Amino acid sequence: MISFQTLLIAALAVVAIASPTSSRSAAASAHAAEQNYEPIPYEFGYETNDDKGTTTFRKETSDGKGKVQGSYGYKDLHGIERVVEYVADEHGYRSEIKTNEPGTESQNPADVILHANPIVIEEPQAHRAPAPARAYSAPEPQYQAAHYESSHYESSHYEAPHYSRY
Repeated sequence: MISFQTLLIAALAVVAIASPTSSRSAAASAHAAEQNYEPIPYEFGYETNDDKGTTTFRKETSDGKGKVQGSYGYKDLHGIERVVEYVADEHGYRSEIKTNEPGTESQNPADVILHANPIVIEEPQAHRAPAPARAYSAPEPQYQAAHYESSHYESSHYEAPHYSRY
């Protein structure tokens, strides 16, 4: 039977023989074996519809040489729509926004072209109950000024102090 001391000495010997550089060199060689792949052209897209009548979408393509172009946007139940078309290539990122959102106007902030064609949305009118007739009228306030008897107070007369001049 192997004693506990023999097992402990054998375990310590194994730990001492293993060098920390061997695990690093294995990781470094695995990293060096990693291959770099050229970009591959791709294309993807999706469209969703929710239970409130809003549609969202996105489409994007890449030529595999550094040019990416696409669009994304939404359209809601009221017909409000926003579409962003973009290009990213050797000239940078450029986008163009097309919308009919109320309160927008066509402009070109930060080199983004914005085409606005706002629509008017008819909001449902809230029905209000007629104001009730005034059944209560508050009484007019009546105030009386306080009256003090001056006979209780005697007028005191004090002379102004005199100071010597310097």
